[in-house]
Amino acid sequence: MPQYIVERILPNFTAEQLKAAATSAKQTTAKMTEEGTPIRYLRSFFIPGEEKCFCLFEGPSAELVQLANDRAQLPYERVVEGMHVSSEELP
Repeated sequence: MPQYIVERILPNFTAEQLKAAATSAKQTTAKMTEEGTPIRYLRSFFIPGEEKCFCLFEGPSAELVQLANDRAQLPYERVVEGMHVSSEELP
C-alpha cells in the first residue's frame, strides 16, 4: 500500500502534545479501517527547532490520508506520497 508523508507546522509544541496528536491519528485511522477504509498511522518525526513535524501514513490515496487528519482535527500543510526504508528491512 502507498505511504504518505504529512507535513505539519506546530509552533511551541511539547512532547505531551506530540504524543496526544499521534494517539489521535492512530485512533482515527483505526476507526476508519474498522469502517472499511484501510489506512494506518505509522510514526511521527518532530523537529522542534523548525517547529515542523513529519508523519508517515499508509493508505490508498493522499485524499484519504487528508480525510484521516481532518477527522482527527490535526493541522497539516501538505500530504505527499513518499517512501521509507527501515533497518529491519535491510540484510
